[in-house]
Amino acid sequence: MLGVRDIHVFYGDSHILQGMTLDVNPCEIVCLLGRNGAGKTTTMRGISGLNAPRSGNVYFQDKEITGRPVYDNTRAGLAFVPEDRRIFAGLTVEENIEVAQLPVRDSQRAWTKKRIYDVFPMLFHLKNRKGGALSGGEQQMLAIARALAGNPLLLMLDEPCEGLAPVIVEELGKIIVALKSETPILMAEQNAHFALSISDRGYVIDKGSLRYTGSREDLLSNTEIQTRYLAV
Repeated sequence: MLGVRDIHVFYGDSHILQGMTLDVNPCEIVCLLGRNGAGKTTTMRGISGLNAPRSGNVYFQDKEITGRPVYDNTRAGLAFVPEDRRIFAGLTVEENIEVAQLPVRDSQRAWTKKRIYDVFPMLFHLKNRKGGALSGGEQQMLAIARALAGNPLLLMLDEPCEGLAPVIVEELGKIIVALKSETPILMAEQNAHFALSISDRGYVIDKGSLRYTGSREDLLSNTEIQTRYLAV
């Protein structure tokens, strides 16, 4: 579904991401792990088109999308939920979902409002509340629901657990796992315990460079990698 090949991303003259390579296949959750400032968000922004790579390649469904505008990637089925969620604070929950709706693709089961509310029942009860009046956990649920309204083929989540209560994190994990059979997920997450509890594979990044890649079992058993790069 997604192939990233040796991308380098700069902020001005600062060389932040230094040769990131990763893959996401159908029906799997892939986590991008690392400490705060390691380059996880920059990787996501480079893939999505928010910060075009200066070199390297990004492929989505075997088509190169390197540096393509975010709106083109969204229309093609690549959905990105940023770390700060970016919901519309002045719109209701239902209006946030409605504004993001895109046509369903061939052979795809549509993410209707009813189906979204079935996955996020708390949002149904809050559908007339303004986005700015929601709690952090409710806003995170809405951000993911809004992404699903666009009928994505792949979902990218940047730090979905940040600032959330443990009970909300647990509920969010169940939802993410339930989604992967239809929508593979690339998730950048500093909370390694959470990420590895639901992911199939993982990539460890530090100081803008890829340091390790392996299955969930590999990462859970590798105490050296955990201590050196993940501080767990």
